[in-house]
Amino acid sequence: MPNPPVDYYTILEITPNATQQQVRDAYKRAALKSHPDRVPVDSPERPTRTKKFQQINDAYYTLSDPSRRRDYDSARSFHGFGSSSSSEEPADEEIPHQDQQQTGGFPWSAFGFGSKPQAEQERTSSEQFGGVFEEMLREEGLAEGQDARPTSKFYSYVGGLSGGAMGFIMANFPGAIAGAVAGNRLGAIRDARGKSVYSVFQELPQSDKAKLLSELAAKVFAHAVGS
Repeated sequence: MPNPPVDYYTILEITPNATQQQVRDAYKRAALKSHPDRVPVDSPERPTRTKKFQQINDAYYTLSDPSRRRDYDSARSFHGFGSSSSSEEPADEEIPHQDQQQTGGFPWSAFGFGSKPQAEQERTSSEQFGGVFEEMLREEGLAEGQDARPTSKFYSYVGGLSGGAMGFIMANFPGAIAGAVAGNRLGAIRDARGKSVYSVFQELPQSDKAKLLSELAAKVFAHAVGS
């Protein structure tokens, strides 16, 4: 008999009757906290973080969609997860529960990205995180527009993280134009190739990725505490 499903609510540290917005907020916190790029590539923590990050993305993929969440809740109840609260409806929308009189095993790979090859799982997780990452950077004024292009504030921020950021940007983004520069601050910079802020982030040095993720996590956690 197949193993029972991972408890996605526990992974995101939310209750089974969490609203869809609470699911999204929990994903932001968990993904930023466990992102593999917060440690060096050769860190012994990296494999554990990668696995945890995958589970977090599986949880968000499943619970962020009402239909997938309904199916998951039905299977979760069938296997006796949690208490009676697991059958409560999320507060902001109705997610009906199906008949739980199932027979035989359930294909748990239907949830999350488990049915995909490992390389594809990692790529899909990265793409899913990228969409939320860009949303968070828009909120901080570090990205703009539907295509989430980096703003001058983003490049100025990157310049504050790394003294070599100017050389990195000029080497990796042909056509970039630097405006006023003060110390290692980059001033107004535009990427003529129109890359999204997440694409730029992925090409940053690992140390700058870690610092940016840590700073963003601190803002998200501070907002959660203050709300």
